[in-house]
Formats: sequence, structure tokens, C-alpha cells
Amino acid sequence: MTNRLEDTAEPSRLGAGRMPGMERRSAMDAVRMRIGMAISLGLLKPGERLPDQEDVALGLSVSPITARRALASLAEQGVVVRRRGRAGGTFVADSPPTDVLASLSASPAESRAVNRLVDRRLLFECAVTHYAAVNATGQQLDELERLTREMANATDWSYYHRMDEQFHQLVGTASCLDSAVEVYHETLAELYDYFIPYPIEKLHKSNQDHIALVAALRAGDVQDAVEVARKHVDILHRTMFMGLARVAPTTRPD
Repeated sequence: MTNRLEDTAEPSRLGAGRMPGMERRSAMDAVRMRIGMAISLGLLKPGERLPDQEDVALGLSVSPITARRALASLAEQGVVVRRRGRAGGTFVADSPPTDVLASLSASPAESRAVNRLVDRRLLFECAVTHYAAVNATGQQLDELERLTREMANATDWSYYHRMDEQFHQLVGTASCLDSAVEVYHETLAELYDYFIPYPIEKLHKSNQDHIALVAALRAGDVQDAVEVARKHVDILHRTMFMGLARVAPTTRPD
């Protein structure tokens, strides 16, 4: 269900020009930026082990070769270090170069554009949640509940992110809004291109919204379901990188 960005001569979906202010980036540069910003914001700590390369690719919705090239580039610049052996892997460097991290950041114009993208998703999220509360089948509700359990048991941001994406896509599908669901899924995918790694503890807190949403959907409570969804998306204005760049990263992400 995840749309992967390919590291080709074409620009990635991140900054592909859909909204004014979005910068054009290759898929590899997009991954470098997302990991670099997570380190700059303190979401990834010095010495912290990143998920395996394949999981990084899945968690950031890119191809394995893109993830490999991005991690290799960050290693060459001293942002991450790669160790061999049974206890090896890719780790955040103890002292990543500040000048390199400064270059791995979104511009103010890009941050403003992502804020507009959050607003677009907020509009769609309320609509699909309203109709999901009316139209969701028992099987779909069971699957949504299963996904909340998967997120509750996730041990890293990569796996959580994949389950989170499936969860929200299924809410859209359950709305039965036909072609409008496709537009919602496109908006969701475009925003997920800006996902940056978060500590799993913060993601687990965010999952409480998912649990509350499923309960409201099961009860057919349109008002409660829409309010949970509205708050869940609106908080992205403060918990995605454009908000975190202005305040300490203490609030929870999507």
C-alpha cells in the first residue's frame, strides 16, 4: 500500500511541485533531509541504532537502493556511522557535523507549504471519518483494531509508520466515498513523504488516538469520531518538522 520513491533522475514525490513552496529534491536527498532533521531536532539521539536498511526504506516509503545510497552519503559526511558484526548496523554519530545537519533542513517556504498540506488533509480526514462511522463494515473495524495493536507493539518508527499508513488508508476506504477516497489517499501519501523518524514512545502515545477512533467508529458515533480525527491531524501543525523547528520536540506526532 506504500508508494515508493525511486532514486532516478526524476524528482521525487517530495517536492514534486504539487504545491507552491515545495522544493524539488531527489529521492535520496529527501531521505537525507528527513533523517538529518530528525537528528537535528533530537528525535534521533547520538549513538542510536537506525532500523535495518530495508526497514528504513519501508518506513520512509522509498526503494532499498535509495535508502542504501542515502545512508552511505550520510556516513561519508559523518552524520551516521556504520559498524560491522553481530552488534553492527547504522548508528547516529556521537557528534554529527553541525554544518552538514544545517544543510539538511527544509526551507521556510517548504514548511509553509507543508502546513497547507496538513490543512488539506484535515479537511479530507474529517469527511472520510464521518462516512466511515456510517459505512465501515465489521471486517474493516476488526482490521483497524488489529492495526492499533500492531502499532502498540511496534518497537521502532519504521514499522509503526507502515501500520499507521495502512490504518489511515483503510479509514478512507471504509468511508465508501468512491473517487474522493483516491484524492484523500493521494493527499495522505504526499504528506507521508514528509514523515521524519520519531521516538517510539511518542508514537505509542499518538496511537491512543487511533484506539479512540476505532471505538467511536464501532459505536457509529459520527461526532466523536470526527473530533478525534480532527485533533489527530490538526496537531501535525505543531508536531511535524515545521512546528518542531520553532519549539522543543515534546508534543506527539501523527
